[in-house]
Amino acid sequence: MSHIDAGAELDPVHPVALPEHPSAGLTGAEVAERVARGQVNDVPVRSSRSLGEIVRANVFTRFNAIIGVLWLIMLFVAPIQDSLFGFVILANTGIGIVQEWRAKQTLDSLAVIGESRPTVRRDGNATEVATNEIVLDDLIEIGPGDKIVVDGVCAEADGLEIDESLLTGEADPVVKHPGGQVMSGSFVVAGGGAFRATKVGREAYAAQLAEDASRFTLVHSELRSGISTILKYVTWMMVPAAIGLVVTQLVVKNDDLKDAVARTVGGIVPMVPEGLVLLTSVAFAIGVIRLGRKQCLVQELPAIEGLARVDTVCLDKTGTLTEGGMDVTELRTLDGVDETYVRKALGALGESDPRPNASLQAIIDACPDSEEWRCIESLPFSSARKYSGAAFSEGDGEASTWLLGAPDVLLGADDPALAETERLNEQGLRVLLLARATRDLDDPEPARGARPTALVVLEQRLRPDAADTLRYFAEQNVRAKVISGDNAVSVGAVADKLGLSGTAVDARRLPGDREGMAGALDEGTVFGRVTPQQKRDMVGALQSKGHTVAMTGDGVNDVLALKDADIGVSMGSGSEATRAVAQIVLLNNSFATLPSVVAEGRRVIGNITRVATLFLVKTVYSVLLALLVVCWQVEYPFLPRHLTLLSTLTIGVPAFFLALAPNKERARPHFVRTVMRYSIPGGVVAGVATFVTYLIARNHYAGPGSLDAETSAATLTLFLVSMWVLAIIARPYTWWRLTLVASMGVAFVFVLAVPSLQNFFALKLIGVAMPWTAVAIAVVAAAALEFLWKWVDRRFPV
Repeated sequence: MSHIDAGAELDPVHPVALPEHPSAGLTGAEVAERVARGQVNDVPVRSSRSLGEIVRANVFTRFNAIIGVLWLIMLFVAPIQDSLFGFVILANTGIGIVQEWRAKQTLDSLAVIGESRPTVRRDGNATEVATNEIVLDDLIEIGPGDKIVVDGVCAEADGLEIDESLLTGEADPVVKHPGGQVMSGSFVVAGGGAFRATKVGREAYAAQLAEDASRFTLVHSELRSGISTILKYVTWMMVPAAIGLVVTQLVVKNDDLKDAVARTVGGIVPMVPEGLVLLTSVAFAIGVIRLGRKQCLVQELPAIEGLARVDTVCLDKTGTLTEGGMDVTELRTLDGVDETYVRKALGALGESDPRPNASLQAIIDACPDSEEWRCIESLPFSSARKYSGAAFSEGDGEASTWLLGAPDVLLGADDPALAETERLNEQGLRVLLLARATRDLDDPEPARGARPTALVVLEQRLRPDAADTLRYFAEQNVRAKVISGDNAVSVGAVADKLGLSGTAVDARRLPGDREGMAGALDEGTVFGRVTPQQKRDMVGALQSKGHTVAMTGDGVNDVLALKDADIGVSMGSGSEATRAVAQIVLLNNSFATLPSVVAEGRRVIGNITRVATLFLVKTVYSVLLALLVVCWQVEYPFLPRHLTLLSTLTIGVPAFFLALAPNKERARPHFVRTVMRYSIPGGVVAGVATFVTYLIARNHYAGPGSLDAETSAATLTLFLVSMWVLAIIARPYTWWRLTLVASMGVAFVFVLAVPSLQNFFALKLIGVAMPWTAVAIAVVAAAALEFLWKWVDRRFPV
């Protein structure tokens, strides 16, 4: 059995014949046979949770369970109006499911657009197929930037180098020869070849890797973990307060059982900030939908939040600041070499690479192959080497070996051609050197002694939107660092054209230690001749200084840095490997989409911080009221219907609009501290003011119906204080925010004014003195709120 056949696995029960002509790939009949056997790479790559998972995640929550039990109790012991909170939960859960389902559909459709299509050889022809159409024993062609999607055995190799760092952690590429194992999840960094699939479907490592890379996640973000922390504290506060409330209302007061149960539930329900998790999920989901409309695939939801927190963006020049295409503007021969001969050599070099990069493609366009030269051996381009090469048999029978790459790598430091190269680089032009090698390509140092023959001058096409995007980041105090494998002077000139000024640094002169590198990165703006490993080290050095780093890129040399950055951003036209490890993929290849992602993240973070304060003020005053009721041994002042009305008008409806509103404030860290420093004083003031009104009302009213009158007065105070909290949270005011706050106040007045609604919500203000006392207490509480929140801002700055 040949080395090609050795990698194929036979089904022990149903043997499948190996291909008759291995180099031609499988025949149509052989593919059909394997499909019939189920030997297909059929693991679905999901970009989101299934509908069942979405429903379970939104329905079966800790707080839904608490609210659900209380709701069932209320349905049996009290009028329907005291069970309204349960219907609100049903509506909220339904909204959450619908919004996440819409986000799933957006993600799924975008994932299909950005999906890779490997090239397989069947019946001797190369054909692109979907990943899930690969079958066992398929011969899959690979080139630079391609991700290995299934496990297999190398069948053909032409300078094939594979990076397995995502699997093994080893950064150095592994040279592959026929017969060698290739693992799914690795990717090609240089050369090309083909491998035969030996493990497909769930047997291949790619099944887990691809699914994990693009899973719809709501975890590992400061926002989500902060809310979890808050909910944990809330649970701890709820338990003793609820137990004390139950004992007080059921045992101590000896009230009517049904009324006691209703008031107990009325005290427990508002402690639960049930809408907070829902609104966070909805805000994220709507963010995905909005970005999806701009052809931005968010592979991990926290990336929306993460990019908003970024303070340093590392940009790869090629494909980010410049467009992929280039043009040869000049060909300068050296040492009197004939230009026609040079063009033949360049044309042959272009023809020798089956997958030319942008530079080589420009050379191919300018110097077509004459078909007189025959390639004997080739050395593919590697970003670590900075050059490629090929050996030819020329038309007259002569043999020659050529190298094409970076002049400052191929030339000696004192070579006069370097001065000319430097001058061209200062104009923002890219320069490649064509050199005739005196050593074989398999020599450890094939470039040593090479004779320079010509300079190839290339002009890069600047992205028309790059300057505006860089200006946006500057205005937002986000530092941009251009990191490129190209010449530093050339990259600096390009950056300067785009309005990004700063020192251009040759990365070969950067300190090797992390501390020194971090210092150099703080001082410099543009870095050239950066190796893939250095890109990764630079990201780590910036992070060591406390920076939140985003890395953009499209080439295979960006993968390691993208993987280590806090946020990895890949272009849709970039290599398959970069798309696999990035959290955000710009499917329209537009760098100008990034400000939209930043803005969406800021909207989510800023608005959730606002609404979280609203929800937790309610939790704090509910717990405080429960404790005060226990200490004073009195009836709980509210029925569930009262707090349902208050929650809807001062939290539920306003929070929904505030959570989805535009918000351009820069994301601030320490989410929990920011929220709690406002919600604790706000909740304490609201709770104390309400209880003071309640106690005064208990002394003011007497006789039948006094409890309803006391409740109405306390409700008025609590509503007014809660409205003032809402008014503070809604700042800075816009027309719609003022309208929102005012309409909530009008709605409450409407309830008090309409007799049927008065009866439904058991709210009726009796007399004149007590209602105005309730208003006066609310005014004092509002003044206290203003003072306290300003004091908190000064005393505990974020």
